[in-house]
Amino acid sequence: MKKSLEMFRNRRVFITGHTGFKGSWLAFLLHEIGADVMGFALPPATKVNHFDLLGLSEKIKHRIGDIRDADHLTTTIQEFQPEFVFHLAAQALVRPSYDDPASTFSTNVIGSVNLLDAVRKCESIRSLVYITSDKCYENVEWIWGYRENDLLGGRDPYSASKAAAEIAFSSFARSYFQQRPTLGSATTRAGNVIGGGDWAVDRIIPDCIRAIEAGQPVRLRNPGATRPWQHVLEPLAGYLLLAALLYEDPKRWGGSWNFGPSTHEVRTVQNVAEVIVEHMGKGCIEIIESQTQVHEARLLQLNCDKAHQLLGWYPRWQVEKTLESTALWYKTILDGGNAELITRAQIHEFFPELA
Repeated sequence: MKKSLEMFRNRRVFITGHTGFKGSWLAFLLHEIGADVMGFALPPATKVNHFDLLGLSEKIKHRIGDIRDADHLTTTIQEFQPEFVFHLAAQALVRPSYDDPASTFSTNVIGSVNLLDAVRKCESIRSLVYITSDKCYENVEWIWGYRENDLLGGRDPYSASKAAAEIAFSSFARSYFQQRPTLGSATTRAGNVIGGGDWAVDRIIPDCIRAIEAGQPVRLRNPGATRPWQHVLEPLAGYLLLAALLYEDPKRWGGSWNFGPSTHEVRTVQNVAEVIVEHMGKGCIEIIESQTQVHEARLLQLNCDKAHQLLGWYPRWQVEKTLESTALWYKTILDGGNAELITRAQIHEFFPELA
């Protein structure tokens, strides 16, 4: 992994969605490695956010823009001439997709097509990692993990939009990218990620932190739902490893890749909330009846044998360590600590090879 991380030093790396939770971790990590990073995204979605707490606008090149604006996106990429592209920009939440399906499809499908077309037009790009979601699979809620060749689909607008984004990628890969011998491209599908710096609404960890901070109970509407919880640095390690391999051998590593924890690491929403409350040292949990009739999956798991056997990627932290590190990040911030210092410390703990 050390060799793969070092490949990004002094390289031009373009990230969409760098103001979001996962994108801000990736941008900061690449900055720590020594990459020349350019981010393109909407402004942070919440008043308190990881991007601002890290002071990323002063550390990387930073462009506010909407991936649905094809001209702005294409011009920015052409000006920067990146070697690596990571596409993370998205409407990333299931429940809001029910309220505004058109915007969800517009961002996740048309915005992604705009990114693919901008990559098509930029000859400097050698490696594209196109992030979608584990929810792109047609989820029948069975106990087996989904493999990369399983059926795509989606009952809710968010999941369907991610499946559609995968189909768009497949079209561009076969129509254009395979004809470019120096361009490697792949899609990635990650399980639920948690970690410090997430303040999105309707996600279990930020909901817990907001309730604890306000002195209110953590209210759970689906306490028995299970998810493949993993620290945000787990899939990012996979993305970086994959991007480096795509750069070195473009045609060998294309296709789709799952990045998720072992099925032994699956925990219920209630168990996650209980552990966070325990680590935070305060708070309580209240089970409530869901007030909406919208469908939410209760079981979704990934099979990551392909990444294990071919990439040599494995999760580094067990779920207990993941939850402990996540709670420590928020506790540090709420106690007046420095976000940059705790984020850097956790990156170096996760990647000791960076020392």
